[in-house]
Formats: sequence, structure tokens, C-alpha cells
Amino acid sequence: MKAIFLDQEGTLVNDIPFNAEPRRIHLVSGAGAALRLLAELDYRLFVVCNQSGIAHGCFTEAAMGPVSDRLGDLLFREQLVLAGYYYCPHHPLGTVSEYACACACRKPSPGMLLRAAHEHAIDLRASWMIGDILHDVEAGNRAGCRTLLIDNGSETEWRLGPRRLPTRIAPDLYSAALLIAEHGEREDVRPQAGARPLG
Repeated sequence: MKAIFLDQEGTLVNDIPFNAEPRRIHLVSGAGAALRLLAELDYRLFVVCNQSGIAHGCFTEAAMGPVSDRLGDLLFREQLVLAGYYYCPHHPLGTVSEYACACACRKPSPGMLLRAAHEHAIDLRASWMIGDILHDVEAGNRAGCRTLLIDNGSETEWRLGPRRLPTRIAPDLYSAALLIAEHGEREDVRPQAGARPLG
């Protein structure tokens, strides 16, 4: 199976900081068309998101069930299926002791992607991580995915490094889907090793 891993706020849904109210969650413009294109290319859709609001006491972990349900409902309305929802509740500077720790799941660590790959038999090399900050890019690169940065103004630090260089950059999710489709077409026409030209 190949997957599209999506960051949540700012990538899949409108960015409202520390929001866990389902009624305030709405897909970004063009998300339905973008994800339908990717689904037609046989990608399964997964959300992988940091939810440090849990560690900071803004909301409880119990809020994540309704958030996941809301995302599933929004995608269902677009004739799409959410194959998995993964979140990290931790933050090293959190105020809730249970979640105030370093971990292997908080992006830029690749833990959520690796867990999804293990649980769903995902081919990470054939998959993409899409996000709007370089922590998303680093997590995808460390997991072995191709990566796509949506340059919508969310990334403000631009701390670059070998694992923080995206495969592609796009201004929005629909443009990202077109780039991924184009990338796949180029892969399909690449000559196989040892193949000889005809004629």
C-alpha cells in the first residue's frame, strides 16, 4: 500500500491554533479535489499531527476521537475515506506531567509514520508526507517518504538541513496533488534497469 500522510492544521484543515472543537474544523480550499486525485492514483489517506494542546492542558486526549470523526465525516462528504488518524499528545515543555516529555512520535521525529506503516503495511518509499512546516518534511524524510512542503506562510524559521529539504514545494494542497501525480507519471515512463531501446 502507498500512502499520503497529511499534517492537519494548515495543510488539510484551516489553521486554528489549539482547536479541538469539531464544528470549527473545515477542509482547506481545494482539499476535496486534491485528495480525490490522489485517491484515484491509489494512495490511502492518513493524518499525522502534533497535538501539543493536550500536553499544554488546552484540551484532553478524549477530544481526539471527535476530531478524528469530524475529519472522517468531512472526507466522506468528498467521497473519500480516511484510512488512519495518528496524533502526538506530547511536548517537552508541557504543563500536564503525563504528556510533558520528549518522545519518538512528535514531528520532526518519524514515529507516527513508522507506526502507521507497521499497522497498515505501507510502502514508505512509495508514499508522500505533505505538510506546511519543515518539521513535517523532516519527519517524512526520516521515515523514508518523499516529501512536499506547502509554502503557505506557516513556516517562519526556515531552519534548513539535510533532512529538511522537501522533494517538492507547492503553494496549496491542490497544487501539491498535481505535482505528486506528475511525479508518478515520470516514474512510470522511466526505463527499467537493463532495458534496451526498441528499433
